Amino acid sequence: MIESELLQKEMTAIAISEPGGPEVLQSVTQPVPQPKQGEVLIRVAAAGVNRPDVVQRKGLYPAPPGASPLPGLEVSGTVVALGDGVEAEWMGRKVCALTNGGGYAEFCVTPVGQCLPVPDSLTMAEAAALPETLFTVWGNLFNRGFAREGETVLVHGGTSGIGTTSIMLGKLFGLNVIVTCGSDQKCTAAKQIGADHAINYKSQDFVEEVKKITDGEGVEIVLDMVAGDYVARNLQCLKQDGRHVTIAVQGGAKATLNMAQIMMNRLTLSGSTLRPQSAERKALIADDLQRYVWPEVEAGKLKPVMDERFALADAAKAHAHMEAGDHIGKIVLIVE
Repeated sequence: MIESELLQKEMTAIAISEPGGPEVLQSVTQPVPQPKQGEVLIRVAAAGVNRPDVVQRKGLYPAPPGASPLPGLEVSGTVVALGDGVEAEWMGRKVCALTNGGGYAEFCVTPVGQCLPVPDSLTMAEAAALPETLFTVWGNLFNRGFAREGETVLVHGGTSGIGTTSIMLGKLFGLNVIVTCGSDQKCTAAKQIGADHAINYKSQDFVEEVKKITDGEGVEIVLDMVAGDYVARNLQCLKQDGRHVTIAVQGGAKATLNMAQIMMNRLTLSGSTLRPQSAERKALIADDLQRYVWPEVEAGKLKPVMDERFALADAAKAHAHMEAGDHIGKIVLIVE
């Protein structure tokens, strides 16, 4: 392992003391993790806060075997140590990275294949807000949903991190984007970000609105983070040969489906969770992002929509803010 001379031996981190509310996030002192084969150690500047962190805190989304039990799935920072097999040129680089956990800390390890360079167009806080949503949206909307220029996609949670990223990526690659939001204010914000249409699901029936918007044809893709009883309604929004991709189950893990409808309309149902996937699969997504998306980031054409920044010690406040549901865009913890 190649290591910086300035590397400290202990760090401050945010741990989950027990399953529960935001108050179970506690500041602790732990040894600095050591990078293994193919990994880098990052001195964290900022860490993104995401819905899976909240689910993990509640005890419903345990870390996969071998991953850090600390929350935090994306960070930005500086590489300060290298595991075996990592090229020396990575030392000292400013990167943003998808992690397998452990982002709520002063230091974090992650496979080098999950790192992307931080361009001058981004602040470190903005860089920390990109990986988890970019990996998720690219891997599902484009790799699983096979989104193509000119197609129309329906995305739920239009002002969430996933929603705002879907809008921006969708518009960069020529998609028509319809989103659902929980208030008129959020609908307005979504359209300002770039959504072609925004539906207030609390006051409108999104199935009927999608039919009106598409002149009864429906959409090619639904990117769904609700599941539950939304799935049957989502399928009503799909045109023939449509694709339904589930990335979360906020509305429940079970759904009742009309299989005859799926057969007659030749629908495809898919889905994925990002964290349990292998480092090799995540590295392939990172390669796609580097090739197709990062030039737009470097040119300043793609930046995350930012909500609030909290100090690392205020992680509990950040979680409470996310659960209140009023945020628009990404919430980040400032570490450095």
